[in-house]
Amino acid sequence: MNPGDLAGLAPSLTDEVTAALIRLPLAAVLGAALALRPRRKGTPERQPAVIQTQVILAIVGALIMLVVGASLARAFGIVGAANLIRYRSKIDDPKDAVVMLCALSVGLAAGVGLYALAVIGTAFLVLGLWIIEGFEPQTRVFELEIKLGGKTQELRPRVEQILSSYKVRYELRGSAEGQVTYMVTTPKNLQTDRLSTALSALAPEGKGGVMWDEKAREKAPQ
Repeated sequence: MNPGDLAGLAPSLTDEVTAALIRLPLAAVLGAALALRPRRKGTPERQPAVIQTQVILAIVGALIMLVVGASLARAFGIVGAANLIRYRSKIDDPKDAVVMLCALSVGLAAGVGLYALAVIGTAFLVLGLWIIEGFEPQTRVFELEIKLGGKTQELRPRVEQILSSYKVRYELRGSAEGQVTYMVTTPKNLQTDRLSTALSALAPEGKGGVMWDEKAREKAPQ
């Protein structure tokens, strides 16, 4: 047999499983160490989605290299397949883009006959995503506009007291006669109609106006 043909041979099932069980967790740990490195004072806050993406990318990199092995042909095949990916719409969560690479990786593993690696890789990525996404803050972000008539400015302390009682974090964004605007972060399960009723009741004869405009989580007050 030509030694050059050895690169195309699939490893034994035992070797394949052992390599996956060692290398994928190790990649996850090292990726987490980089993503969760101590933040120096004065540096910008890190977005949770970016941290999670960095961990997943380490896992995807290990999985792709397990698929490639020593095969130059597979390496070129992966480059060609990756070039086929085109994002036609804006992706708000970086993890969504990385999951596309995850799907490509396990598809390549299955395609070259590394069936155990494809199964273990999929299971490990699903578990990793499930654990990582469990740390995401369960919140929603709104621009909150409150109109309480001529007493709006006078009632601002009461408004902010009510927001705090509902565990809502707020940041004043605008203040004018008869109206105040906040950027607020609420618990995900908060019923905004109940809070709207409480705020509207502050206005004379309960005729206040409250408007909620949901925003992307990146706009949340820090």
